[in-house]
Amino acid sequence: LRGRDDRDELDVTRADFERAMAAVEPSAMREYVAETPDVGFDDVGGLDAAKQTLTEAVEWPLSYGALFEAAATDPPAGLLLYGPPGTGKTMLARALAGESDVNFISVAGPEILDRYVGESEKAVREVFDRARQAAPAIVFFDEIDAIAGGRGENHEVTERVVSQLLTEIDGLAENPNLMVLAATNRRDAIDPALLRPGRIESHVEVPAPDEAARRAILDVHTREKPVGDDVDLDALAADLVGFSGADIEALCRAASMRAIREVAGAYDPEEAETHADEISITEEQFAAARESVEPTFE
Repeated sequence: LRGRDDRDELDVTRADFERAMAAVEPSAMREYVAETPDVGFDDVGGLDAAKQTLTEAVEWPLSYGALFEAAATDPPAGLLLYGPPGTGKTMLARALAGESDVNFISVAGPEILDRYVGESEKAVREVFDRARQAAPAIVFFDEIDAIAGGRGENHEVTERVVSQLLTEIDGLAENPNLMVLAATNRRDAIDPALLRPGRIESHVEVPAPDEAARRAILDVHTREKPVGDDVDLDALAADLVGFSGADIEALCRAASMRAIREVAGAYDPEEAETHADEISITEEQFAAARESVEPTFE
């Protein structure tokens, strides 16, 4: 319009708004993007029992549809991953989608509630609309307890969101290509109506890792690292009592940073780049990292 003399005669019509609306996607829909994660169960250490349960609930119906039909059995509409923080629930959900080669839509519970009146339940509807467009798909609600607390506790927004969730999940019976997966560390805080048979009925515990699981987690986080010959991963796994999967990942990262720091500090910045082959993560660096990372569990 710069330089035009007839700008006072310019009118924005309804047709202009309609063209603009067709070109601009609602921000709520942009937030919930369907993706196919490039991770699998091999990227999640331990949790073999949980992996098997998830495989049977999600992969088997896709692979063995005729068997389910012959048994006149429907897979569960939803699954709940529950356990303490840092045990790999979110990573397990992403790995399941990667293993199953289905689309994955991730929703953070607290973000759903951070909206104007009426927007939270609208966001839930839009999530499922996007999932139906992207089917076969998994809709993953992380920290579902934030949006699905018990009704009748004077939380109007939560009540509306739970009601909308119930409506959407009940509708999944008509679409076997959609699955709801949720994660929480507060299973007792979730409205019981959501956890009844036919809804999020299968509950999978994701516990703190035992020694064997800690060893498997160490394998995942060190398999591409230049770990020194003096490092005994079996002994390290035994020593990491109380460490969650996230703690072990942080430990490996801290040890790696110490190895980088040692080489970077030995040369000028430009020269250090040519000595990358000297990086080696030693037992001493793991021990120092062990002192700097606090375990989640006592």
